[in-house]
Amino acid sequence: MDIKDPINYDRIARAIAYIRENHRQQPTLAEIADEVHLSPFHFQRLFTDWAGVSPKKFLQYTNLQYAKSILRESRETLFETAYRTGLSGTGRLHDLFIKIEGMTPGEFKNGGSDLTINYDVPYTRFGKLLVASTSKGICHMAFIDDVKDGFEELRARFPNADFHPRSDGIQAGAVKLFHRDWSNIDQIKLHLKGTDFQLKVWETLLDIPFGHLVSYGDIAMKMGASDASRAVGNAVGLNPVAYLVPCHRVIRSTGHLGGYRWGETRKVALMGWEAAIEGR
Repeated sequence: MDIKDPINYDRIARAIAYIRENHRQQPTLAEIADEVHLSPFHFQRLFTDWAGVSPKKFLQYTNLQYAKSILRESRETLFETAYRTGLSGTGRLHDLFIKIEGMTPGEFKNGGSDLTINYDVPYTRFGKLLVASTSKGICHMAFIDDVKDGFEELRARFPNADFHPRSDGIQAGAVKLFHRDWSNIDQIKLHLKGTDFQLKVWETLLDIPFGHLVSYGDIAMKMGASDASRAVGNAVGLNPVAYLVPCHRVIRSTGHLGGYRWGETRKVALMGWEAAIEGR
């Protein structure tokens, strides 16, 4: 089946429109497939090849975006939000948010209002670094060029948190790594939020030895998901904590660098620095 065929493109476009228009009725795979005159089996394969996710997952994403818009723009309860989204109850709404967004509906609605976040912008050998922490650990660490833009990115992740521009011991322990002090690396705590899959990918990245490189496929294999290299790549790219979660040690199986959220030049510099230290 040629996914580039204009007829198939039209089918996918019609299917997406149908899902968006009818997501509150939670249409089944068979109902969506019937709309584009394909068997469920062939439609499932075509849609997944074209969109990169299954029809069920796309429906979940559509439900999630609709629920997020309600929570963001109204004062409706979680029960009312679940009802308007077409879900059977708050339990399914909770599961949807946890599975895809990595947080509960309530946590999304309050936007981190229960969090106090300290942040600082130390200068490292690889440029300015915005590092933020809660009482539980590092929640955000990013190389930045502009402090204002860097802070806006942090605030977008936790829009209702209480921010304080100050350094603390948690941040200091993390920044020591750039001064070649790894004596307390096991004591550095992370406070991360993500989907179950993202957290599993980030946890796997923590096992990459200092100065070593692995491929996206290697990460997928280690997770027991050898057919999920693309999803692994997406999760690696969304890593919210630079260096501590060493996504800079992941390259393509061809040997090419692949992308890096904070710039390929910085990725090369980090890899070279670690290789030089490891080789001594």
